[in-house]
Amino acid sequence: MPLSKIKVIAFDADDTLWVNETIFRKAEEEFCDLLDDYMPKEEANKLLFDVEMQNLPIYGYGIKPFTLSLIEAAIKISNGNMNIDLVQKLIAKGKQMLQEPIELIDGIDDTLKELSKRYRLVMATKGDLLDQERKLINSGLEKYFHHIEIVSDKTEKQYSKLVKHLDIAKEEFLMVGNSLKSDVIPVLNIGAYAFHIPFHTTWAHEVVNGEITHPNFRSFTKASELLEVL
Repeated sequence: MPLSKIKVIAFDADDTLWVNETIFRKAEEEFCDLLDDYMPKEEANKLLFDVEMQNLPIYGYGIKPFTLSLIEAAIKISNGNMNIDLVQKLIAKGKQMLQEPIELIDGIDDTLKELSKRYRLVMATKGDLLDQERKLINSGLEKYFHHIEIVSDKTEKQYSKLVKHLDIAKEEFLMVGNSLKSDVIPVLNIGAYAFHIPFHTTWAHEVVNGEITHPNFRSFTKASELLEVL
């Protein structure tokens, strides 16, 4: 693997730079607790996921779309009989999620600091523009990045556009992230490099079954391990 060709390293944000998924999992648990009088928790959680998937093409990713899905799922679960107090609690939960303090992934600050000395670094993430910009600023990591890319979804087309915008060849681009579906597979498909650093919790929508075998792919257990090969 000729890693010496790499000029730009892009990092995913949520669960690669900072903790994110556990916030959603906690909110799902609290949602199921609130609706426990109407439906068993496991069924409520499945219905919520189904609503999220139906809304994804309309709302996109992020906490705001998730909050709307919480309200819609609650209406379905309660057959429209929930009181306004429950709606207010769900709205309050969404606002609370948006104001959660940033918890950096272990070792990511030092890793970015070292890599920024030798490469152009990019943050490439999907989701709500305002929310992701806020998290980046509050994280203290903004100073390491040459470019910020926030898109509605991560596709081969979006990655190809990013590489073209950066004015580099595809083999000079490396993506680092926790999602095989979003951060690895589409990047490998365009002929670039992709490194996977799994997070301990993965959203069901991002789960990929099967093993990836590709000369441009590597998997690590923590961010600091990147410094051993780059």
